[in-house]
Amino acid sequence: MINIFIVDDHPIVRSGIAKILSDNPEMCVIAEAQNARAALDILDKINPNIVILDISLPDESGLWVLEKIKQKYPDLHVLMLSMHSEEQYAVASLNLGASGYLTKKTLPEELMTAVEKIMTRGKYITETLAEKLADRMDIHTNKLPHEALVGREFQVMLMMASGATPKEIASALGLNVKTINTYRNNILLKMNLHNNADVVKYAMKNNLISQDY
Repeated sequence: MINIFIVDDHPIVRSGIAKILSDNPEMCVIAEAQNARAALDILDKINPNIVILDISLPDESGLWVLEKIKQKYPDLHVLMLSMHSEEQYAVASLNLGASGYLTKKTLPEELMTAVEKIMTRGKYITETLAEKLADRMDIHTNKLPHEALVGREFQVMLMMASGATPKEIASALGLNVKTINTYRNNILLKMNLHNNADVVKYAMKNNLISQDY
């Protein structure tokens, strides 16, 4: 039996996912959570085989939850299921240890297939994502600059690109301004950018700026 934990802030979405998976007698949804903090709390009390995790949660980013899960439960499979296109968050999710990434436009059959393949092979990547990843690679397998960001760096970069000040970012993430400035310096260094304006231009060019963080 594959025990599944669903984390999404929309009850209708959670219900829909559970209904899709219930068609397979080998799959069982054992718990649900509507926000990041609840998810981590519940996870300490259950033993799922896979977590289906949304990117956009009301209290924290799904990427933050993914990072926390992999720190505490490194072998636990996490399938990201998001409204955001693959170009925007898939690579960051995979870099943080996700076992797969699907958009919410995914057909029910593909969700089922993804769960099955993750449980047998450890990873699931759609054909379109595989093609996009291949297109990004040259003979030196170079990555896009933002793909070098780890942990909260990617989240902070998105917030910078959306025009948030260090104080606003610190407040939103529950951190101090000094920590945010450290993140900012690391982001600029890794991405070879000079200032916030460069971050905005980069995010716009790479279709990142309009997304939630």
